[in-house]
Amino acid sequence: KVVTIAKSKKFRDNHGKVLLEGHRLIKDALEAGAVPQTLFFSTVGHLKLLPEAEIKRASLVKVKFEDIKTWSDLVTPQGLLGIFSKPDPAKMSYPAAQLANSLPLLLICDNIRDPGNLGTILRSAAGAGCQKVLLTKGCVDPWEPKVLRAGMGAHFRVPIICSLDWDSVPTNLPAGTQVCVADNNAPAGTAASAASAAASPRAPVKPSPQAAPEHQHEEGAAAAPELAAQHYYEDWARAPVAVVIGGETQGLSPAALQLAASTRGKRLLIPVVPGVDSLNSAIAAGIVLFEGKRQLLWRHKQEDDRQKLPVPG
Repeated sequence: KVVTIAKSKKFRDNHGKVLLEGHRLIKDALEAGAVPQTLFFSTVGHLKLLPEAEIKRASLVKVKFEDIKTWSDLVTPQGLLGIFSKPDPAKMSYPAAQLANSLPLLLICDNIRDPGNLGTILRSAAGAGCQKVLLTKGCVDPWEPKVLRAGMGAHFRVPIICSLDWDSVPTNLPAGTQVCVADNNAPAGTAASAASAAASPRAPVKPSPQAAPEHQHEEGAAAAPELAAQHYYEDWARAPVAVVIGGETQGLSPAALQLAASTRGKRLLIPVVPGVDSLNSAIAAGIVLFEGKRQLLWRHKQEDDRQKLPVPG
């Protein structure tokens, strides 16, 4: 049963259970209000590292370390596994420091299928102070063991909304959110657009998605309209803002570009040296999110300084 929970997304979804492994991850989960069902431990010492009041709610089962080695896909497991009810972001109690440093910056993951990349992206989102992370259908399950390991506790620091179709994404964004897309695989001709945008960072997108030029998608269907392009380090982050990160193989979907166009968002280019392979999605996310954080904090400081200026007599 334990192995099934760890390996099968269908089982996790149908039964509302997730498997967590290791002291740090289980401790983070308990402190955030996740509900433990069963804790498997090889020695009593493992339980002493966890909050006593919280583990009393779970069934405690002592097992042989060899059993945990069988269940775990780690080379050197710690000897502690926990089955938890699948966390509901609306019911979680995120760390006070995380909430105090939260920004009006959101992340939308578009077909991120590599577990290691998604985990790293979630870690970057938590580190940057993202308000929320939205995962569209087609993304890897965030509760897969490899994602959990790479996330390093991010699952219990930032709300993660899973399996959204694109029609429901806007309802999960604050009113007035501008959606930008991160892209280091810009199509031909976009470099010129970026150069133009550099001279006028506020260059608007096309007046309406319907009027914008369209490209043919691989299957022959019309893709979303093009967006005004600019480098990621130029001015773009105004609260509230969301960033879309595309998948490793598919890149940005037409639906993502359509959503960005409908909010007059930008295509944020991450320039790399010619001949060098494009950055993977995790690195691209880290670069753009922390630049967005820098711009939002700078703008907040500018507004704060203006309010402190003495009023002329």
